[in-house]
Amino acid sequence: MWIFTTSGFVSAVYKDGAVQVRARDCKSLQSLVKSTGATVVATPLADYPYRISMTNEQFAYWVNQQVLAINYKNFKAEVADTRGYGFAKPLNQVWSVMHEVEDDQARVRG
Repeated sequence: MWIFTTSGFVSAVYKDGAVQVRARDCKSLQSLVKSTGATVVATPLADYPYRISMTNEQFAYWVNQQVLAINYKNFKAEVADTRGYGFAKPLNQVWSVMHEVEDDQARVRG
């Protein structure tokens, strides 16, 4: 599962009996660390260079807190405000490339 929040981007999988939440930058995991008390492990040779482990319940609680914290009208603008242009630029690139998955009925074609 990929999740973009105003604090970062994480990838979550179930491995070795726990939810492994991975990130490309350590800052993306800080709200999870604060929520769970988990320790960030550096994995510089892996696909994601930072990760933490937790229970499904801990991860679900964090996701729920992210949902309850939504108070903005534009996600991309909020990310630019909270994480800056260096993070918002690649996020916008992901948003843009996802236009490729729209089905034929998604837009009015002229």
